[in-house]
Amino acid sequence: MQVNEPYPGTQAVLRAIALLKAFSDERPQLGLAELARMVGLNKTTTYRLLTALESQGLVARNPANETYRLGPEVISLGGRALRASDLRSISRAELEGLARATGEAATLETLVGLEVLVLDDVSGAHLVGATQYIGARWPVHATSTGKALLAFLPEAELEAILAAPLAQVTEQTITTPDVLRRELASIREQGYARAVEELEVGFSAVGAPIRNHNGQVVAALSINGPSARLTPERLAEIAPLVVAAAARVSEQLGYK
Repeated sequence: MQVNEPYPGTQAVLRAIALLKAFSDERPQLGLAELARMVGLNKTTTYRLLTALESQGLVARNPANETYRLGPEVISLGGRALRASDLRSISRAELEGLARATGEAATLETLVGLEVLVLDDVSGAHLVGATQYIGARWPVHATSTGKALLAFLPEAELEAILAAPLAQVTEQTITTPDVLRRELASIREQGYARAVEELEVGFSAVGAPIRNHNGQVVAALSINGPSARLTPERLAEIAPLVVAAAARVSEQLGYK
């Protein structure tokens, strides 16, 4: 594994970070050989790094099948990071208010690469509703929050994202850059985005952007749930509530 060290002596740190990032929702447990191959290291070096990470609780080894998974200390660190997030704490009351007002699930999401990351969620009032969880990631072009974020990115950043393939998640997913550009232009005009069965059949959402004190869009709020309840007409009714909630969060972050 070739690592460009920003500072001398950091190669081992960067390699250890690469090992931690190799785990995913799809592959939560990995063996030594798999990890070595994924990060481009030999097995001896990989084993030494894993042993060090295990000693600090950052990975855990299953002796029954000799696989590794992320350890309890990662959960602890993640919890501290979330608690330290001003964005999450400021947005919480608005999420709860949206969930109460609509009866549907409300989420706070931010852009990470080509995906949106769920930072917080509040469940709705219905037994049948959207299933989200903190830490979930979804394709940015297939979600209301993702499109709300894309619509207000600087042009160079947007074009870099659109240069990557737009995966077709459902039949309704927008996979053509020019079509997505046109939708993003409409989102900029109306101030919110909709995603009707673009991420999953039977699932719809409406999202609005949150700005920081510099006017930069840093996150988005959404209301999401079954398409049977969140019809196009219902989404249009809910949209102003989401826009207003996002505006209040933006104001608390210093946006004027």
